Amino acid sequence: MKRIPMIAGNWKLHKTTQEALELVKKIHHGLPQPGEVDVVVAPPFTAIKTIADFLKKSYIAVAGQNLYWENTGAYTGEISAPILKEAGASYVIIGHSERRQYFGETNETVNKKIKAALDYVMPIVCVGETLAQREADQTQEVIQTQITESLANLSDANMRQIIIAYEPIWAIGTGKTATPAQAEEVHAFIRQTVADLYSPTIADQLRILYGGSVKPDNAHELLAKKNIDGALVGGASLQAELFIDIIKSI
Repeated sequence: MKRIPMIAGNWKLHKTTQEALELVKKIHHGLPQPGEVDVVVAPPFTAIKTIADFLKKSYIAVAGQNLYWENTGAYTGEISAPILKEAGASYVIIGHSERRQYFGETNETVNKKIKAALDYVMPIVCVGETLAQREADQTQEVIQTQITESLANLSDANMRQIIIAYEPIWAIGTGKTATPAQAEEVHAFIRQTVADLYSPTIADQLRILYGGSVKPDNAHELLAKKNIDGALVGGASLQAELFIDIIKSI
């Protein structure tokens, strides 16, 4: 099966609404025809509606960077899947390592958020190991646990809506990047893990993105690998020219 590649930009805590709009205009006008690739940007919550309104006639889709697992309630400061959808988001990033590190995300809460998202927006589910875990040769054990627990009790139909992003924590914002061979090895392991949990067909349909200091100069070699279906881009997605070059590289 041919999997449509995806390039997603996670803007994290950057850009006011006006700055976000200026950035997405540069991307949209700088690459009017991207070819067969899904392009997604994830601005701060406050910019989603403005960005989504501008992008209604564009190939670029919008994602939230997080959500809560209840649709409504007394949860001060949280955002729900219906609110994200109404604002114009089609995707949501769940379980990013920064959420796990700074805000107490666990595989259990990731699982709850995935289930809450599915009726409204498509989850981009993040997994990845720390440098200490990699050096202790625990990468596969860590990834298998994250996949198994994060995707617990999901149906085959649910799995067809999910995208996984492998982000080695030691490569996020550090300038270090997994070699294409290292990244491909983990992507292949993720696909096999999903095949074991669900079916080879579900695993073959699953898009798995790589994230971790992706830049124009390493994107082509990474994205050429059989099991790497795109990229979740951090810092480079904040500069239109760099983000466009990464899109073109696929």
